[in-house]
Amino acid sequence: MIELLLWPLLAGLVLTSIHAYFGLHVLARGVVFVDLSLAQVAALGLTVAILAGHPVHSEAAYWYALAFAIAGAILFATARPYESSLPQEAVIGIVYAVSAALAVIVLDRAPLGAEHIKQILIGSILTVTPSDVGLLVLLYGAIGVLHFVCRRPLTEVSFHPQLVTSLPRGAFVWDIVFYVSFALVVTSSVRIAGVLLVFSYLIVPAGLAGVLVSDLRRRLMLAWGLGALLTALGLYASWSWDLPTGPAIVTAFGAATALVGLGAVARQLTRRRAGIVACGLAIFIGLPLVAFPQVDQPWLDALEDMAPVLQTGFLTSSERATRTEAIESIERARAELARLGALNQDVQWGKVEMEPEKAERLRQYLMGKSEISAGDQLVLRHLRSTAREHQRFGLGLPLFIAGGCGLYALLRRVS
Repeated sequence: MIELLLWPLLAGLVLTSIHAYFGLHVLARGVVFVDLSLAQVAALGLTVAILAGHPVHSEAAYWYALAFAIAGAILFATARPYESSLPQEAVIGIVYAVSAALAVIVLDRAPLGAEHIKQILIGSILTVTPSDVGLLVLLYGAIGVLHFVCRRPLTEVSFHPQLVTSLPRGAFVWDIVFYVSFALVVTSSVRIAGVLLVFSYLIVPAGLAGVLVSDLRRRLMLAWGLGALLTALGLYASWSWDLPTGPAIVTAFGAATALVGLGAVARQLTRRRAGIVACGLAIFIGLPLVAFPQVDQPWLDALEDMAPVLQTGFLTSSERATRTEAIESIERARAELARLGALNQDVQWGKVEMEPEKAERLRQYLMGKSEISAGDQLVLRHLRSTAREHQRFGLGLPLFIAGGCGLYALLRRVS
């Protein structure tokens, strides 16, 4: 695992270091989706390169993407003085929509267009190489040095726009510096991480740090720490559950945002409000179970996975025995399918020699085993439906009544 995830983790740390910094500026400027828009403009340049016959990861494709991104950056910088008549966020949205539409049109003419769109969106951070990480370090290090040298005017333009009149040059020049360097970062990042992951690196760590601390320097340090932690968690989840790497990291960022948001809401709740929320939640989860027991109940499914007694307690002894047998059969079938599947793959790739007749029998056996496992899954679903009918009155109705009575009592006390 370490050998496979080491370079993706290092790439994620490098991406965090530069994007968390730019994220603070982007949030201060109020142009949250500028990264997504610039990434889409760079993707449009990449699709034009693909249509021209250049490979996705070629140097020519990179320069196409960079040229388009710089053009978009100059457009955003030029549009800022007209903020009062045309909000910059509107310009960003228009550029994103038009560039996305043009990219789809261009890729419609290119072979494997759907695959190219998927590549642009989710990237390929799992396949990053040491040379890729080294180039990112050199490029982002140079941009970091530039921004450190120019930190005063760049900080004033982003965080204190009312002071730009005191700068030796106008805000337009520093906007050009900011957006062009940002375009260079986005173009380089999208090649590795994809549009969605780059957007997450930019906004989520900086946004969460802004919620938790107010000082700019501490905010940057916290954003770096959060980005590194969530990258590691996303990579670990991808490895443990065999998930696509980029989407797994994006999901980790999303889960962290939800947790911080819930924590912020919880801090604002008084006892009465917390009680109202709890009663409302009891009604919300109890009523569907009472009214529609056969409809999916995700909360109850999750609880039953953690504590199977919540389901087995509502089954008869014979039903519990049937459930146990089905689970054991599924586990045996999975182990057998994994072993024979690996053997079948070795046969197909020529690693193991096998007579054609035996290879066909192996293939047929694998198909039959899959059908048997599907039958056991059907048995489990039937038993779950049976338990739902009993849980309807054993769990759903008490939750609904308790929530309704508690809510009535709380609201009556207020009146």
